[in-house]
Amino acid sequence: MKLGTKIGLAALGAAGAWCALLRPRRNQPGWDKLAGVKYAHRGLHNADKGVPENSMAAFQLAVEAGFGAELDVHLMADGNLAVVHDSDLTRVCGKPGIIEELVEEDLIEYPLMGTEELIPLFQEVLELFEGKTPLIIELKVEGGNANALTDAVMAMLEDWNGVYCLESFHPGVLLRLKERYPWVLRGQLSQNFLKGSEVHGLSLPARFLLTNLLTTAFTGPDFVAYKWQDRKNPSLRLMRALYGVHEVGWTVRDRQTLDDLEADGVPAIFEGFLP
Repeated sequence: MKLGTKIGLAALGAAGAWCALLRPRRNQPGWDKLAGVKYAHRGLHNADKGVPENSMAAFQLAVEAGFGAELDVHLMADGNLAVVHDSDLTRVCGKPGIIEELVEEDLIEYPLMGTEELIPLFQEVLELFEGKTPLIIELKVEGGNANALTDAVMAMLEDWNGVYCLESFHPGVLLRLKERYPWVLRGQLSQNFLKGSEVHGLSLPARFLLTNLLTTAFTGPDFVAYKWQDRKNPSLRLMRALYGVHEVGWTVRDRQTLDDLEADGVPAIFEGFLP
């Protein structure tokens, strides 16, 4: 066999293996209830008007405007679930503190962004949205707690009457959902981790795998939530072309981008303007 032929066959095999690694779960019911909805990023927040991100006020405004919401969930030291983006509370509360090390009683000491709003518990947010607009719930893994966090979230959702999906950057969350909660719509969050300085402490191999969605065959996501600026990623485009995977775009900050994504059948998570 000629060298050129061998190289061609090797390239063909590598391409086939790459495509196989990108195979998501398909035809899981429920996506129709999530599609066609605009999702307010961390609620319909506006710091200039005294409405912090991931606050009950921001979520109330989203519900009143008919928007779904995207929110972030952390597991606290007492087993409660807190709705806040950062593990380190310095940015959102103006004082140091790690949410995973706190208990519910501590939250009174951490008002959000100089307002009277406190970090809400997940249960409070669920009560507000029950029977109303959908939620995209991001699970924030810290200190290897993917399984415990996922189990705690699912326990809270067991009897909740609402529409939701779960997503995470951490493949361990999707594995737990696949193994124990297969009926739940699950999504892989990602972006181009190979550019810029925002690498979240990941090693280069991990950044490569997550950027190119190469854990998909093992975790079986129903959708991919990709940073919209990076959505030309070849793996994401292959997943859409070969498998028709659902896509969510984040975080959109202008009307034209939102319109473009929706025209492409991609629900958008928006922030900073009213669609």
